[in-house]
Parts: sequence; C-alpha cells; structure tokens
Amino acid sequence: MPRRWPLVGREAQMKEFDQVLQDARSTGFLLFGPAGVGKSRLAEECLGRAAEAGHRTGRAVATDAAASVSLGALAHLLPHGIDLSDPVSGFAKVVKLLSQPDSPTSRMVILVDDVHLLDATSAMLLRQLMDAGVAFLLGTVRSGHGAAVAVTALGHEDAVWRVDLAEFGREQVETLLEQVLDGPVGTNAVHQLFTTSGGNPLYLHELVRGAVDVGALTCDDGIWDMTADEVPGTRRLTDLIRSRLAVAPSEGRQVLDVLSLCEPLSLDRLGKDVGPEALDQLEEAGLIVVAQAGRRTTVRLAHPLYGEILRADMATQRRRETLLRQVRLLKECGARRREDAIQLATYELAATGTADPALLIQAAVLATHARQYPRALELLRAIPQEHRSFQVRLLLGKTLFEAGDFEQAEDELREADTEAVSEPEVLALVLMRTQNLIWGLGAPYEDVLGVIEAVRGRVTSPSGRRALRYNEAAAGFAVGDAQHSLSLCADLEPDVAQSPDPQIWLMAAMIRSAALACLGHAEEAVDWARRAIAAGSAAAGPSSALASHEAALHSILVLALTEFGRLAEARAVGEQACDGISEMSAKPERRLLAFHLARGSWLAGRPAQARRLYAELARASRPHAGLSCLYALAGLAAAAAMQGDLEAAEAALVEYEGLPRPVFLAEEKLGRAWVHVARGELTRARALLTAAAREAFERGQTAFESILLTDLVRLGGARAAAARLEEIAAECSGHFHRARADLATAWAAQDPDKLIAASDALERIGADLLAAEAATTAATLLREAGEVRRANAAAVRAEVLAARCEGATTPALRVGEGVVPLTAREQEVALLASRGMLSKDIAAELTLSVRTVDNHLQRVYAKLGLTTRRQLADRFL
Repeated sequence: MPRRWPLVGREAQMKEFDQVLQDARSTGFLLFGPAGVGKSRLAEECLGRAAEAGHRTGRAVATDAAASVSLGALAHLLPHGIDLSDPVSGFAKVVKLLSQPDSPTSRMVILVDDVHLLDATSAMLLRQLMDAGVAFLLGTVRSGHGAAVAVTALGHEDAVWRVDLAEFGREQVETLLEQVLDGPVGTNAVHQLFTTSGGNPLYLHELVRGAVDVGALTCDDGIWDMTADEVPGTRRLTDLIRSRLAVAPSEGRQVLDVLSLCEPLSLDRLGKDVGPEALDQLEEAGLIVVAQAGRRTTVRLAHPLYGEILRADMATQRRRETLLRQVRLLKECGARRREDAIQLATYELAATGTADPALLIQAAVLATHARQYPRALELLRAIPQEHRSFQVRLLLGKTLFEAGDFEQAEDELREADTEAVSEPEVLALVLMRTQNLIWGLGAPYEDVLGVIEAVRGRVTSPSGRRALRYNEAAAGFAVGDAQHSLSLCADLEPDVAQSPDPQIWLMAAMIRSAALACLGHAEEAVDWARRAIAAGSAAAGPSSALASHEAALHSILVLALTEFGRLAEARAVGEQACDGISEMSAKPERRLLAFHLARGSWLAGRPAQARRLYAELARASRPHAGLSCLYALAGLAAAAAMQGDLEAAEAALVEYEGLPRPVFLAEEKLGRAWVHVARGELTRARALLTAAAREAFERGQTAFESILLTDLVRLGGARAAAARLEEIAAECSGHFHRARADLATAWAAQDPDKLIAASDALERIGADLLAAEAATTAATLLREAGEVRRANAAAVRAEVLAARCEGATTPALRVGEGVVPLTAREQEVALLASRGMLSKDIAAELTLSVRTVDNHLQRVYAKLGLTTRRQLADRFL
C-alpha cells in the first residue's frame, strides 16, 4: 500500500488553485476543513504546482508554541540582517528585499499550515507582503477557527479565495480504495470502511493499513473484502484520536463519555448533567454534532471512531455508573418513546449483565422491527431459558436467520416447533423454517417438503391451508419449478386489500412475480412486483412485519425488469435498495439483491461488475454452501472467463462442482460453457448450451432457455437457435425476448442490415455486449461485400459499444478484427491453435483429421492476413 494516497476528489481544487494563482488580483488561497480531510496534503500538492510554474516557494507551520514568539512562524523565511524593532520600516525593507518585479512569477507562494495559529505580528507582515504583490498565501485552516484573528486579518477581502474541504463521500472512498489496493473492493468493505472512517482520509488510511496488516482486509476471488465485523485500526490512529479528544474541557469529557455509551441523546437529557457552555465548547472544537430532528434536538459524537476510543479508555466502574444514571433519567421522564425500551434494556444489560425479561422481550421485538439484528440478538440471548416462550424462540430463530446464522436458526426453530400449539403459531413457524432451509441452508427440496407435510394435520382452516400452499410455491420456485409455483398461487387476489392476511398475500405476490419472470411473462411480472412493493410501502411502519420484506420485494422487481429488457432501470432499483439496507444486517436480503444485480450486469455485458458482485456473494455464502453460493460460483466462473482470466474461472468452477446441490438450474451451466469458450473449446460450449437449453425447456424455465440459446447464437449456433427464440418471442412479453430473436434471425441469415437493427434494439435495452457483437459481425459482412464506408461506420459503432463492456473478450468480438468472417469451424480451430495446441491435438479434440485441421488453419491465415501461429495468438489472446 503506497504511503501517499492519490488525491481522489481533490483535482478540482488543484485546478482552481492554478487559476487563482495566475490571477494578479488574487492574494491568497485558504483551505478550510476538519482535521484529517487532507488539507495539508492538498496544500503541498498545490505548492508543488506553484514551484513547477516557476514561483519561489516557502513553508511555515503555525503552532501554539510559535505563536508565543513574535514572528515565530515566519522568521526562517525573512532576509538576514533586518532590524524589526521598528515594524514599519522593518516590514518595508522585507517587502523590498523579497520583491522581484522583473520576474513573470514574481510572487513568492508561502504555505502556512494552521493559519489560525499565527501570531498577530506574523499575520500583519504576511498581509503587507500580500497587499504589495510580493507573496501569495496558501494556507490551511481547521474548521471552527474561521473567526480567528489571523484568519480574519489575512482573508477578509474577496482577493483571498476560500475553499471548504469536506470528508469523502462513499463513491470517493470506493474510488480511492480501488486505486490504492489496485483492484475491485467489495460493497461490504467499502461500507464498513466508509462508515467507520466517516470519510476522513487520514482515518481511512490508518484503518486500511491496520486491516491489511492483521488480515481483516484480504483479496479473494479477485476482490478485496473484509473478513471481520469490525475494522481494526493502528496505534497511530488511536494516538491521533486521543490527542484530538484531549482538547475537551474536563466537564466536556463527561459528556463525551456519556455519548460514547448512549448516543444519540437529547439535548434536554444531556443538559441535566452539564451546562450549555461545555456543550458549546465541544461543538466548536468539532467533537460533537448537535442536530434538529423535528421538535427534538439530539447530540452525537462528531466521528464514529471517537466512541471506540472513549469506551476503551473508560474504567469499568465509570461505565457502570454512567449507564445506570441514564437508566434513572429515562425512567424519570417516563420512557415513552419507542426506542426508550431498547435503550433501557441495553443500558441495564451492559451495566449489570441482566435486565427484566419482559423488558428484554419488548426491546428485542422493537430492535428486530428496526432491523437492528445484532442488538436484538444480544437482548434475546440474555433472556433466561425459563422465560423463552414459543414467541421468543420464533423471534430468535428469525433474527438469527436475518443475521446469517442459519444453522443456529434451525436449532432454535426446531426447538420452537415442540412448543407451537395454535394454528397461527404452527404457520408462523413453518413459514420461517422453510425460508431458512431454502435460502439459508440450501436444504434438498424433499427435506423442505417434509417440513411442510409434517404440519398439514395441524393446519385445518382454509386460510391456513392456502398459506401452506403458497409456502410450497416458494419452495418449488427455489428449485426451479416456476410453472408449479405459479399454479399454486393461481387464486391470489389481485389486491392486498382483498386478502385476509396481508403478510401471506405479500409472500405469494413475490413468488407469483418471480415465477412469471422466469416463465417469460416479464410485463406481468413487473406489474405484480410493483403491486407488492406498494403494499409493503403502505404498511411499512416501524411495527409492520411487512417492512422486513422490502429489500426482497425490490430484488424481485430487479429480476422482472431485467427479463423485460429494462436493464438500466433494474440496476438503478437494485442499487437504491442496496443503499437502503447498507446499515442493516439483513444478510439474506442483501444476497438476493446482489445475485440479481450480478445477473443483470452479466446480461448487460459488464463482466467486471458481474464478477465483483458474484465474488462478494460467494464469499458471504461460503460458510453455508447453500443455493446462493452455487449461483455465485457459477456466475463468477462465467464472468472471469469472459474477462480472459481462465485460472480464476477454472478455480471457481472446481469449487462449484465440489459443492452439494439440491437442484440444478439450467442457467448455472453458463459458468462451464464460458470456461470452454475461454479454452477455445467452442464445440463443447455449444453442445453444453444446447443441452442446458433443452433442460430449461423441459422444466418450463423459458427465461433461462432464452439466455442459453442467445449465448449459443453468439458462439456460432445461430441457425440451431433462431427458430426456438422466435417462438419464445411470440409467446412471451418484454423487449428482451424480441431483441434476442431478431439477433438470432439476423445472425443466422448473415444479414448486416438486420444485424445493425438488432444492435440498435439491444443497445436500447442496455445489452451493450450483444449489441457490440452484432455490430462487429455486421461490419465484417459489409466489408466482405465491398461496402467499405458502411463497414467502417459499423466498426466504429462496435468499438463504442465494446468500450462500455469492461474489457469483455468474446469470439464474436475477436473475429470481428479480421477482414473476412471465419466459419464456426475455422473460428474454433483458430482459437485452439492460438493457445498453442498442435494440429494433431486439435484434430483429436474436434474429431477431425490432421489434414483437415491444417486446411482450416491455412484458410484462417489467408482470411486474417497472418502467416504464423504467433501472429494468430496475438490476434486471439
């Protein structure tokens, strides 16, 4: 990791500095911002640019110690032998000696770190030098010190430019991490590092260094990600924060301790322990933030790392007394707010190791509804065994599932099963247990059906039996039987208001939408997904059970929009939903969203994005090796292969094939197919895709079949796939199916005009790689026909489209670099030969004679204008 990080997001300020420095009317450039945002680093870069432009430069560091001595900060920059006992004449001599009127870059650029600490005499002299055009001030000022005497004296005119620097945003942190770590960084790692650092570049630097040093931030599957729930820092980071906190007055330290344990707190409650002067001092020092939320004023620490250091330095007895005092204050004010119960239980538990069981249960329920799963687990686990009723065990099982601890969730749910008595209890349990078995543990379909069958005799009401049927539909969909799932939901009311049980309706609506999407009815799927989201949003109060499905609902909409052919909208919906749950431990919801986003990136022709998302999903799913892990590894193999990283693709495929699987989904075969492509084994790839498409057809997985057949088209099997893709387009809704069918028809006919039209349609959908391949093929055909101008136009279009595809390498794009198109067999022979295979080995691989292979190679050389296998390798690899 480099010692000096790139100035991500600061380039605009450097360019602005260049312009201001060139303006003779400007006399200074001040950088304002909190500690650690990189003011000094940016100022140094600006000073270097001034030196490169020919300016004389100088540095000064203002400190409290230097401020006690007149001219203490600037003394080393002054000419020798000047008597400053008389400031008026002495300053005039300094101005004269430092002037260089004949130089085009006559002004001396003086960098002053912490301008607000300058002594009055230094500030006065510097101001005279600036007014005389002798010096240009490049200064840094810590936020909150804008009214300091020196700052006011030096920057009160319009000629001194002020630039406010803030902490980095999430996107800037992600860009910075990828530049520093020289590779993609997982969403989880970006979130953890951004949240913990608060976007402060200095803190971020130390967090990354500490995490790498202890192995908490590692690179696996080609992506950097965190392996720990907490981000470790460094000793330097701890010392930096301790020195930052040391400026707090003694009375203010008490406020900081309270906030470190209980933030955020209302200003009224804090005011019972400390006066307003101490709070004002802390706010001015940048240690706390006071914010207005409705009619309530709240106070929190200015940075998340402050709390960690304060808690680590706090004595046990001090911690206990602080927490118990907050408990008393809460009880005195009546603890009427919803969050007060969570705070009471948490404070009592942390202070004494126990709390009233009823309070713990109430707080755990509220924490679960707020999706504060780690806190909910802490509260639930503190409930004594004798107080663990069926409801408590069910809640514990659900919370463990949401937190990603699927094995323990199954243990708790099995235990709860022995205590379930009423039909609602039985239903609630089987619904939760089925979800955990399918999406958590990846249990075989027979095991899931066994759990459902075991309770049929205990569920007798019509509504209860319907709920079981919808639950079976969910299980069926998970193993790829979309047609059966849809039939089980056939009687679903079109509106949640018509259902006696909104939660059951919502589950069935999700399954119905997903099944419709997989069966090719994308337009109807989008409609059902939007109905479900509207129903969930209408009931999304803090106490609503529907709120927990919000991310899952959006993931189904992402699937439906993708199948419809609205890839950009699908990606926007998915990313917004991910951002909405980024601070929650909703691991199953995040995984479902990650999968659909990765799949959409693959279909859009973005292999790098897809690989990143699949790698994150694989890492998160490995401890359980369930369905999500299988899907992730198959997708990872395909994406890495399309990037030309055969080693990574083969490693993912080996891991995938070594895992137990309850069911095969036909679309998973894309992983092995593209590994064959990366090896140059196009015949095997086409055979695999043909068999997988047939399997998808037999199982009614029309959407999967369409995707598989489209890849068959782009690998030279257009004639075999075109008729079936046309049938699918006629039977199904959505732009994507029609565009795929038109692509296959045009490719099979080798019609450049139709290929260009198909390219246009695919680009509108957002499938840029397919569009680039179609345009490339059209350019080759047009060039062969002698239509050079149109061929060049199509080639330029193909280059623009391919540039969006993150370095994807496909046979269609590579062959397009030639002048005359290769046949499917010539293409395959060329790919194998480019990888160093001898003619006899190619013949054995393709079941041809050596002579036939050599004849194919000669035609390839002639068409591409090549003479050797080395040139062939340069073209194809």
